[in-house]
Amino acid sequence: MSANYIEVKNFTKVIDKRTVLDKVSVQIEKNSIVGFVGKNGSGKTMLFRAISGLIKPTDGEIMIDGKLLGKDISFPPSLGIMIENVGLWSYMTGFEALRLLASINNKISDKEIENAISRVGLEPKDKKKFGKYSLGMKQRLVIAQAIMESPDLLILDEPTNALDADGVTLIHELLLEERAKGATILIASHSSEDIARLCEKTYYMHEGRIKAES
Repeated sequence: MSANYIEVKNFTKVIDKRTVLDKVSVQIEKNSIVGFVGKNGSGKTMLFRAISGLIKPTDGEIMIDGKLLGKDISFPPSLGIMIENVGLWSYMTGFEALRLLASINNKISDKEIENAISRVGLEPKDKKKFGKYSLGMKQRLVIAQAIMESPDLLILDEPTNALDADGVTLIHELLLEERAKGATILIASHSSEDIARLCEKTYYMHEGRIKAES
């Protein structure tokens, strides 16, 4: 079995005759935080969709913990995800929305949901509806839904977007705590602070390709 937790091997995706991912290969060790940097449209979000099992390859493959995605498994078995402007139900409170999502797997109790909401700096018993949240509050709650089941793999697209300085610091500390508990974390970010503070490895993307790594 490979030493890498995630291996993306020559992954290519063509949509409507346009190559959105072009022979992408990345290796991600377990229990690491890995960053992906690039302009809008560089392929970061599409790569995250691929690793999440949401799109299938035109060519190439992805291995998750030694299992072939799309054959041995349909999705990473323990995944928390935040990509592409995730929205929640506008007429529900934050707790109600997360409780509904938690009922899908039925793995956690109300206590764990409340803990996740508290950890992102929100009040679990707040009766305000999600539709009335500020952008920063929405961002925090979406991060809470990603972490609430303590997943092995966290995939976060622009996790500190719309957060103030205190919020950024809080989310940085939270992600470092998740890694300390054993999570593998992938983040895409335009924030150099996110990358410098959190990531031990960074891939730089351009026009659907990996152009460099550091």
